[in-house]
Amino acid sequence: MSDTTPVTAEVWKQAAIVERFLSFHAAIPLAREQIGVMLTLLATRPEPVRSFIDLGCGDGILGAALLDAYPESRGVLADFSEPMLEQARFQLKEFEQQLQFMNMDYADPAWVSAMRDDGPFDAVVSRYSIHHQPDERKRAIYEDIFGLLAPGGWFINIEHILPSASLATELLNDHIIDGRYAIELQNGGSKTRQEIADIFLKRPDREANLLTPVETQCDWLRKIGFEQVDCYFRIYELAVIGGRRPNRQS
Repeated sequence: MSDTTPVTAEVWKQAAIVERFLSFHAAIPLAREQIGVMLTLLATRPEPVRSFIDLGCGDGILGAALLDAYPESRGVLADFSEPMLEQARFQLKEFEQQLQFMNMDYADPAWVSAMRDDGPFDAVVSRYSIHHQPDERKRAIYEDIFGLLAPGGWFINIEHILPSASLATELLNDHIIDGRYAIELQNGGSKTRQEIADIFLKRPDREANLLTPVETQCDWLRKIGFEQVDCYFRIYELAVIGGRRPNRQS
């Protein structure tokens, strides 16, 4: 781990934490729609996506969506959690010839050097990952991503953001807890809603969340040089932020 990595982020190297995260994964509100927004933005390109990075790939869900939409594409799936990479390798084993799986900590500025040989990329995507970095490092990562993109390439970040209203946090928590409880009942489980709420609200990885307002992040992207920057989707504390590297002739 580099000196810039938040200590609490180490929890993502623990298999039990990863398993717990994935158990709540299906209860994320409008998760499919968020990925759909990502694909809609990428479809505005005149050419198909040929190469991509899934940064902080987790179980590989964004990589799977990209390969489904662009079956000829090649991608790099990067994460510093080996348990997460194991999930991604398993989920995407049929595409192993088109993918590289990299155990890599992008809290370390050296990460970008490992990517340059395979770039530039038509898309860099991320999902619920970069928010674990402090603001100074987040902005630096966005600058790194800009440098890795081909002209006209998109950066799309499906992200956990800091809301203005505390009610947004409460509503998100209730949505996820209710969704996970419904799954528990459907699967014949015995946990009560309160037990599920305790697991979710007292999870050790919660301290690794370093949330930043969406307006701040969009402002960073514009100043870095991205165009068409906006928050293209938002519900509670979740947002899809996007920006495109200008074409050379722009």
